[in-house]
Amino acid sequence: MSVFDHPEFDQHESLHFVQDPNSGLKAIIAIHSTALGPAAGGCRRWQYVNDDDALTDALRLSRGMTYKNAVAGLKFGGGKSVILASDDAPKSAELFHAFGRQIEALGGRYITAEDVGCSVEDMRLVKEKTNYVSGLPKSGDSAGGDPSPHTALGVFLGIKSALKAKSGNDTLDGIRVAVQGVGHVGLHLCRLLHDAGATLVISDVNNDNIQLVRDELPVTVVAPTELLYSDVDVLAPCALGNILTSQTIPLIKASIIAGAANNQLATDEDGARLAEHDILYAPDYVINAGGIINVAHEYYSDGSEEIVRTDIERIPERLDAIFAEALETGKPTNAIADELARRLVSGQVHPERRSA
Repeated sequence: MSVFDHPEFDQHESLHFVQDPNSGLKAIIAIHSTALGPAAGGCRRWQYVNDDDALTDALRLSRGMTYKNAVAGLKFGGGKSVILASDDAPKSAELFHAFGRQIEALGGRYITAEDVGCSVEDMRLVKEKTNYVSGLPKSGDSAGGDPSPHTALGVFLGIKSALKAKSGNDTLDGIRVAVQGVGHVGLHLCRLLHDAGATLVISDVNNDNIQLVRDELPVTVVAPTELLYSDVDVLAPCALGNILTSQTIPLIKASIIAGAANNQLATDEDGARLAEHDILYAPDYVINAGGIINVAHEYYSDGSEEIVRTDIERIPERLDAIFAEALETGKPTNAIADELARRLVSGQVHPERRSA
């Protein structure tokens, strides 16, 4: 099958398969669109079952970044990179240096940052070979550092928006929330939810992550295979995507799905399935934009922590508008968000552009 016939290929501008035998680097860099600025999106390091799964992930994630950056009003297009992790290519300075050289060779068309499997320290190594990178150690009160707390804040505020749309009340006191994945973003989200009075149910495939949360917060731990079907008010997916399918949706008890994971819907049609089951879905790339907002302010050197937070606090406003349109028109929330994103990218809508 030609890559142009791949079901996730969506008029991507370019696709780069890169490797470096000395470090073991094998990676895919997908640039979906530079219509609104350089393609920006994090680098995910993951052990895929096969190369086709890695390609599918890169294609879907890069398109999602185009939509995310457009709806958030950022001067960024959409791109994503995935590093194929393996026992033969462990993390090393040489690997991230090689990756940095590949980013540099693109001449600024793609801006990277950390995502699942990568850290601030990894991006610091990439920075030694290219300036087209963000998510670096903070300096003073300027934007920067690990984007995870900013992503978590946006998701937390988005959950409150969804609660208000569903019940008319955005209080979290006594609300049961299931958090799938309690790594960097999930841990920060659990802290915010607990402080707001929520009762937490959690799962993670990494026992160390589970223990970190249990040592700090009162939580109920369930198996990852059971969490989707927990008897809760809100389901917050914060791990990998493709979890909302024709098989899983009918078994979900939560009335709201609002989390940080990218590509939560296996297909676009699954958004309609959620609506048919009276489950309010917060489109993932709208609610989880806090991290890229921080990355944008860092990259363009135009914002403090206070400014970043102010921009993240606009996420609920966007969700409020999407939820209201869904109620009025009966359209699935994901379809409404996608239509808005495509209009923004094509120039049919002209909001005031800003770095974040």
